[in-house]
Amino acid sequence: MFLFRGVESHPRSITKAFSWRALGSIDTFVLSWLFTGNVSAAGAIASTEIFTKILLFYFHERIWALVPWGHVLTPEMREYNEKQRAASAPEDQPAAETGD
Repeated sequence: MFLFRGVESHPRSITKAFSWRALGSIDTFVLSWLFTGNVSAAGAIASTEIFTKILLFYFHERIWALVPWGHVLTPEMREYNEKQRAASAPEDQPAAETGD
């Protein structure tokens, strides 16, 4: 499946999702508390959005990992990519004889 190829490993993507979500949930809690003035409502809002946003972030990261725009390739990575392309390219086959 296309979401599971990319430059970053799955553990890195999921770790980033959890760390980002912790920071985001603190922000959501504080803003909800400021807007509602109610700690219980702020807690309910912040705890509800934790799970959906972890999943959304994970898939967002995996999709962006597939987009080559903005990736800086080291010479070693560039050489590896060229070898991969050359290995997967169809070889030229000699033209078939017609027997005329």
